[in-house]
Amino acid sequence: MTDKRPEVGLFVTCLVDLFRPGIGFAAVELLERAGCAVAVPEMQTCCGQPAFNSGDRADAKAIAKQVIEAFDGFDYVVAPSGSCAGMIAKHYPELFADDPEMIVRARDLALRTHELILFLADIRGMQEFDAAYAGTVTYHDSCSGLRELGIKAQPRALLEKVSGLKLVELPGAELCCGFGGSFCVKYPEISNKMVGNKTADIEQTGADTLLAGDLGCLMNMAGKLSREGSKIQVRHIAEVLAGMTDEPSIGEGQG
Repeated sequence: MTDKRPEVGLFVTCLVDLFRPGIGFAAVELLERAGCAVAVPEMQTCCGQPAFNSGDRADAKAIAKQVIEAFDGFDYVVAPSGSCAGMIAKHYPELFADDPEMIVRARDLALRTHELILFLADIRGMQEFDAAYAGTVTYHDSCSGLRELGIKAQPRALLEKVSGLKLVELPGAELCCGFGGSFCVKYPEISNKMVGNKTADIEQTGADTLLAGDLGCLMNMAGKLSREGSKIQVRHIAEVLAGMTDEPSIGEGQG
């Protein structure tokens, strides 16, 4: 008799679904290797973060209710994004502070929700990765993952398990890249200055690949690197850990 595999609902995220589905497939591969049974609820949509950050609590609550319903019954909910995982785990209970029925469900979902890399390292204790990457990489810590969820050592520990990979630390790895969701739209000049500082630090490392755990950050940095004529590859950490790096670099050809 074998122990029942934990049932994981994958929260794909909007950006992964629309721009980089391969990250979702890599997440499924990693979760299955970690001994989980994975499902992707079809009724999931956005986590509601854009509305929440813009002060539109009504739409944020409506979206959150749909997410809560979609992921009811799973042992865990996992997202390949600290930003989306942080929204569900930290801010859903805030949204329903005045709703006695929904706050119970929001808190329940919050307790079951984890970012992918944190889940693999801290919850599943994953130690072995059948993956190789012949290159020198550097890693950017996204704001939400780092500050809301405490993701710092986990990605570095997992990358050490990848054969052939050399990790060099990024100066200012904890500094914002300037994306910040709607921030880069509201304050484009400031955002561009911030991402320019970030890409200068990335080039300084001498790495041939930039990794991170949030696609929004990666797309922002990839776009700036591309406009600067850089040859640095940009990838989500899940793609490297899963050994699924055949897809072109994020932002390739982006101008």
